[in-house]
Amino acid sequence: MPETTANPRANTRSTQEFVPVAEVRDGIIVMKDTSLRAVLLASSLNFALKSEDEQTAFIVQFQNFLNSLDFSVQIFVQSRMLDIRPYVATLEAAYKEQLDDLMRVQIREYIEFIRSFTEAANIMTKNFFVVVPYTPPALTKTGGALSLLSLGKGSGSADEANKTFEEQVTQLEQRIAIVQQGLVRTGVRTVQLGTEEAIELLYKMFNPGEEGKPMPLNAQQ
Repeated sequence: MPETTANPRANTRSTQEFVPVAEVRDGIIVMKDTSLRAVLLASSLNFALKSEDEQTAFIVQFQNFLNSLDFSVQIFVQSRMLDIRPYVATLEAAYKEQLDDLMRVQIREYIEFIRSFTEAANIMTKNFFVVVPYTPPALTKTGGALSLLSLGKGSGSADEANKTFEEQVTQLEQRIAIVQQGLVRTGVRTVQLGTEEAIELLYKMFNPGEEGKPMPLNAQQ
């Protein structure tokens, strides 16, 4: 039977080729199809603790909010294990600075309690996001949205692409305002993610096995 050798180039495609994101610019996620996404971090509320009338009012307001939209939105819930390490590091720093022996003992016991409790309970943290999209109308590659992917290829095309991007962001911001105003009526507050926050969210989404590890510097560029 003849020997066969694997082609070393068969699996050399970068994983970035399978990621639909082209770049994150001024807090706006630019997709490879030139559509835009803004991500809003939404506050949570305990629906179960509200009275029946309050629950009904919330449902009605949320229904009115959805019915008022003439574009689609995506509601994304992120569940992750609670990373207690920054809090423990703060306690460790306080322990080293504490001069009172009794307080040092209490801080050390509290640190051990926090560690054992979180290890046994598997405490989860949830973040709620609303993704607001905007898809620009189909234009030609020489003078429209598709030129966003060729920034830097000549000053003229770059200036035109920047102007086009700003116009599209303006359209997206109008949608963001509509979503934020509608959610405020339901008692939900939102804040738009900046560039660093959006990059970190995308990195953790596409690298679930890297949870708890610091994000590489090259992923922030």
